[in-house]
Amino acid sequence: MKLSTRNTLKGTIKKVELGAVNAEITLEIAPGVEVVSVITKSSAERLSLTEGKEAYALIKATDVAIAVD
Repeated sequence: MKLSTRNTLKGTIKKVELGAVNAEITLEIAPGVEVVSVITKSSAERLSLTEGKEAYALIKATDVAIAVD
């Protein structure tokens, strides 16, 4: 697999929540560190995303904002 996305985080799917149209996927990339993505339900089904399966979070953004209180 060759990608132009530089921010690639490998992890294990911790939770899959299927809705009517979208799916919320929780990927654990390190102990206690999670990334959550909302994708279409059809994409989750096409990729056969299930808990315990290895997957990658591919992050492509032009801006990353940082905030503090």
